[in-house]
Amino acid sequence: MKKFLFVFLLLSSFATAAFAQSKAQNYIDKELKTDPFFKNAIIGILAVDQNGNKVAEWNSNLPMLTASTMKTITTGVGLNALGKDFKYTTRIAYTGKIADNILDGDIIIIGGGDPTLGSSDTLAFAIDSIFGVWTKAIKDLGITKIDGNIIVDDSYFVREQMPDSWSWGNFGASYGPAASGLSFYENRQNFKLTPGEKAGDKVVVTAVYPQVPGLEVINDLVTGEAKTGNQCAYYVQDMVCASQYTGSLAVDKGVVNETNSNRFPHLSCGYHFREYLLKNGIESLPEILDIKDIEQKADQARIPITETYSPELWKIVNVTNRISNNMYAETILKTIGKELTGTGSYDSSIVALNRVLEEMGVDTEGFTMEDGSGLSRQNYVSPKFFCNYYEKMQESGIFAEFFNSLPVPGGPGTLKSVLKDEDQNIKGRIHAKSGSLANVRCYAGYVQGNKKQGLIRFAILTNNFAARTSQMQPKIEGFMKALANWK
Repeated sequence: MKKFLFVFLLLSSFATAAFAQSKAQNYIDKELKTDPFFKNAIIGILAVDQNGNKVAEWNSNLPMLTASTMKTITTGVGLNALGKDFKYTTRIAYTGKIADNILDGDIIIIGGGDPTLGSSDTLAFAIDSIFGVWTKAIKDLGITKIDGNIIVDDSYFVREQMPDSWSWGNFGASYGPAASGLSFYENRQNFKLTPGEKAGDKVVVTAVYPQVPGLEVINDLVTGEAKTGNQCAYYVQDMVCASQYTGSLAVDKGVVNETNSNRFPHLSCGYHFREYLLKNGIESLPEILDIKDIEQKADQARIPITETYSPELWKIVNVTNRISNNMYAETILKTIGKELTGTGSYDSSIVALNRVLEEMGVDTEGFTMEDGSGLSRQNYVSPKFFCNYYEKMQESGIFAEFFNSLPVPGGPGTLKSVLKDEDQNIKGRIHAKSGSLANVRCYAGYVQGNKKQGLIRFAILTNNFAARTSQMQPKIEGFMKALANWK
């Protein structure tokens, strides 16, 4: 009787696993492969359980555009390479001599890549508290006046415009800030746009926060006819300190607040620190000088004053994946290159990241990387690579921090509205990163399977579809539901 019972339970377990496998695969075969939207698109899917068994598959070896699912690779490798408790360091130093409470020299802000410096995110330390530490350390040296300048040093990273494969329209967008060796306010800038009294009038552009000393904003905005909406575009690059607004803003639109990319965050950091010094009893009005624009004397020593630190990397990763923060992801990628090779450029960082993947035992076939955030349309990753990589992440010592950074449907972050009408028991089994570009929609991560399956690794990548994303979304979510609904 006991033997019969054991055989019955064993067969039941296999039947349950087979049912879950066939349910997800059947959804692909019956729903996705027969749907005109999916038949005319490029689709890649793979789901693999903890035993290495395929739960579902369709074009799993095909390298495809990833969109923001690329962030799971950047952040996971970052945690492995740098350690979950890694912190960015920002240093304050001075040159010259102090006599009679006067610094005859310069204050230098030496960036260490901290992406949270000046950020309004709850993760970040308040900028007034950071500036307060710097100011107190300067006062503790007896300095009450500066006869010199504030030099901003962002050379921790190589100053690069962007990956060549980014679209020009991304450069000025709020989601398109570059990584910087001395970041500030997540490398964004807020503007206020005020339309004129009638169509054809100039739109008034006012920089709100942060300020960028020396920035020339070329204003080609005009007031548009009523009901024409907001047709404004913002362009910026880092070769000269200038940007441009073009387009129109409807006369009936009222005041509009815009957030755009800031290519000169190091200058903003210096400007607002100078303002803080003045408000807190340090006399003088020093200029803000870019490290690239000054001639450094070989014998000019930098004397350390103090240093401050970012939150731990695992906390930054949590925000990066939860809300899909592009600037944080690009910073993590460049940090991998800086810390492992000594050069914080895209080329060195991608080489370093691939090296870490190899050390983790990940087969890099089907993997091409151009950036850390997934904005590039030259990132190509196969579902098979994602699943192999996620397997190695499970074996790493930082898996808990990585896994917990992935959003859950219905929870805070980018998956809040995913599977919104489904039972929480289904939604709670999914931990995944979403990704979206024009004609691209992707999800990749983990699903809690049954006892036999354990944690299922999966990726569903949809590219080049002609339909609207809203038309593709229900069945993409339907696949994830089929994968999670194994009862």
